[in-house]
Amino acid sequence: MRKTTATAAAALALAGLVTGAGPAGAAGCTPELRTLDALSTAGPTRTGTVHGLGHGDLAVGTSNGLPVYWTGTTAHAVPLPDGWTGGTVGSVSDNGMMVGTLTRDVDTTAAFSYRPGDAQVRLLTGPTRSGATAAISSTGRVVTSENGVAKEWANGSVVRELPAPADAYPNSRLSVSSVNKRGDVLGNLYSEFWNQETDEIIMRFHPVVWPAGGYPAYSLRAWNQEAQMHSTIGSAIDDRGRVVGHEWTAWRELQHLRPATWKQPYDALPAEPGRLAGEEDLSLDATSPTSGAVVGAAVSFEEGWRKSSQPAYWPGKGPVLALPGGSGPRRGSAHAVTDDDRVGGSVLDENGLGRATVWTCASKQAFLPGA
Repeated sequence: MRKTTATAAAALALAGLVTGAGPAGAAGCTPELRTLDALSTAGPTRTGTVHGLGHGDLAVGTSNGLPVYWTGTTAHAVPLPDGWTGGTVGSVSDNGMMVGTLTRDVDTTAAFSYRPGDAQVRLLTGPTRSGATAAISSTGRVVTSENGVAKEWANGSVVRELPAPADAYPNSRLSVSSVNKRGDVLGNLYSEFWNQETDEIIMRFHPVVWPAGGYPAYSLRAWNQEAQMHSTIGSAIDDRGRVVGHEWTAWRELQHLRPATWKQPYDALPAEPGRLAGEEDLSLDATSPTSGAVVGAAVSFEEGWRKSSQPAYWPGKGPVLALPGGSGPRRGSAHAVTDDDRVGGSVLDENGLGRATVWTCASKQAFLPGA
């Protein structure tokens, strides 16, 4: 879409205001695009990405298909139990406790926790072919899911099974994706229901919030609540209870990602932050705890394939901005953001391989394409 000169000038001015202010924790930091080391493996080099950021220079994610954490740019392998061949670290608490998912075979997974220095990980779920996930809050509260059942942990033990919302169809399946400082848990619900009156199968995929304190779960509203080609995904929840995610539309060669945000009391349809200039779609993958910053990937599809991808940064208001780095039209994506203005993700090199990356002073590096 082509801008008029006046519109472009206004966007540039607004972008300057947004990037000039930045999160409160960004004061005095030095902007840097930091490429993290890859784990050495006997096989071919694949990709790496950052999925979570801890205190200081701690980052967690995956490298060459293996779970990893970084101190500075140095990669450290998470020790795998016998029989497991890969995985990823998804999130990390303020005191360095990590959780993630192990993989083996084609589709067998298990959730784990790990603290640097331990001889091996602790398995939190059994092996499953129906999907296992885990997340940890800044304070160390853990949530997991396996085989469609979600659980909350405290002090190393399960304290409750997270119930489906009251409006859920029978036999709904639950997964977890995020937990904030006060203990609000974000997940997603999937269900299929046969409507005998219409002889139709109704499918639902939408976010769920379990408030801290054991209060009843909320089903978050979606634009297309019961349409088979639409799935609405909740990615992350901040300390104020704001949820970010996206609607994924998939039907044969049709692919779209529509960004979405929800806020308490979760009684309205999601809001849209807009798109990155020059890209058609946007996924929102992570939010900072309190500063309002959100990151993800701005993409465009061609016949169901991603023809372009750009790490995206949204300050929480104003236009969606891009982060620098990468080669060609497929440049990467962002998956983690902190209150001290760090972003983690990956950028693609000239060979199309993803390199685990951290942007420091990210708000000062973010820019409006074409302005």
